[in-house]
Amino acid sequence: MKARVHITLKNGVLDPQGKAIQHALSALGFDGVDDVRQGKYIELDLTETDKDKAQSSVEDMCKKLLSNTVIENYSIEIE
Repeated sequence: MKARVHITLKNGVLDPQGKAIQHALSALGFDGVDDVRQGKYIELDLTETDKDKAQSSVEDMCKKLLSNTVIENYSIEIE
């Protein structure tokens, strides 16, 4: 199975890297971008064949290592 994890900063958490991207886009002539929030994308190849078990395992990975749940949100796709 394949798991895809998207990790983003929670609303209200400052995102200096997103601001730098926004300013760079503006400097390159891409007007009309009001805000940029950057995040992380992680793809995992799992040996698990049970979708519910895979979901649970990846949830644990996110809580223990992949994301900082104090300041980040995450979403998981299993296929």
